[in-house]
Amino acid sequence: MISKENTDFVNIVTFFESPEERNIENLSKVYEDHNIMREGIISILDPDFLNNIDNRSILIKPNWVRHSLKEKDEICLRTNDNLLVVVLEIILTKSPKRILIGDAPIQISNWDGIVSQKLYNKISELSKQYNIPIHIRDFRRVTFDPEKNEITKERKSLNEYVIFNTGEKSYLEPISKKRKSGFRVTNYNPDRLAESHNLGTHKYCIIKELFEVDVVLSIPKIKTHEKTAITGALKNLVGVNGDKDYLPHHRVGGTGFGGDCYPGKSVLRRLSEYFRDKANRKQGKYSYRPWILASDIFWIISRPKNVHQIAAAWYGNDTTWRMVMDLNIIAEFGTKDGTLHEKSQRRIYSLTDGIIAGQGNGPLYPDPLPFGCLSFSNNNALNDICMARLMNFDERKISLLLNARKNFVSNETRITINKKEVDEKELTEYSIKTNPPIGWIGYL
Repeated sequence: MISKENTDFVNIVTFFESPEERNIENLSKVYEDHNIMREGIISILDPDFLNNIDNRSILIKPNWVRHSLKEKDEICLRTNDNLLVVVLEIILTKSPKRILIGDAPIQISNWDGIVSQKLYNKISELSKQYNIPIHIRDFRRVTFDPEKNEITKERKSLNEYVIFNTGEKSYLEPISKKRKSGFRVTNYNPDRLAESHNLGTHKYCIIKELFEVDVVLSIPKIKTHEKTAITGALKNLVGVNGDKDYLPHHRVGGTGFGGDCYPGKSVLRRLSEYFRDKANRKQGKYSYRPWILASDIFWIISRPKNVHQIAAAWYGNDTTWRMVMDLNIIAEFGTKDGTLHEKSQRRIYSLTDGIIAGQGNGPLYPDPLPFGCLSFSNNNALNDICMARLMNFDERKISLLLNARKNFVSNETRITINKKEVDEKELTEYSIKTNPPIGWIGYL
């Protein structure tokens, strides 16, 4: 669904002048220097973006996927706080009407561990200084504490969301079944997901504010992703969906059973999945933990290899990329009445945080990668194709990027790096060796 009026572009700026400077220690200092970040950001911003902020409503969508578990998470897991503040300062000088900042982290995340009081205070100061309302929101409807086995449902009323049905237009439709839904999210109730996704029906729970803003600025953290190889601008828009019970991530069973959770057939792994489903139906109840234990035991004794992941974390995952495509179309063409318009309904840009990226077991447990780049783009697909090249991955082997190029990227494209126009092949000169997720080792 390509309907761009302007040339698709990606502008990239680097924060290293030599390979020796491209290290974690040096790049960590960039996050502490607001002037360097401001200069870098301004050098890649497009005039079209800056000219369309005045008196407009803006949604800023960072990557706030999960709270930190380790010290390194502060630099490679989420959109950097200081970068977000610098972006806000630049936008506020252009006099927007209002700004909303929000995301839907995974349900086990601690919100206060994601958005610190220091960040809240700084954003509040900026709001008062410019006399422009800025609101921060947790878009989630459901949270779950696995340690306490406590689930909190209906945190927000459904009135705050639009239940958007892409129906037969969904990219999930070709792999949907007529009777019983095989879609799964590893730690979520499969029955709720079945209510939203089956043949002819593909519902998403979209925050209502998305349909009330003029401009969306996505600020993803570029990382590897266990199900889609990378997560960047495309995957970041999944966070406008407020309830992950509406988000298919894989199909139950191995490829030999008609699913895409892992390759081949295995009765032991299939039993493990069955017990996992039992557990997820019992969240908040005493029987939850015994079923989880049974699932874990059967998975272990199945002697899994790298490509055998109960969360479908491997290169053969044929579901997640389709869900991501659906949500990108909704974000751009969706209307408040739950239908897709033929023309773009809002301007969508991305400013990708790759000063320090994430590699290895992303998106939740990444290791720092001295990526050294920021990018700004009006096309999420083209942006992520460029990021894959810079990660030294073959984007032709990544289903999300292969299909996004076909459907979202026009023939008119422009790529610049440090203000020099380049083609995609030339990006490899700036690439860095990146450790892929476990299930993608030897494939990318």
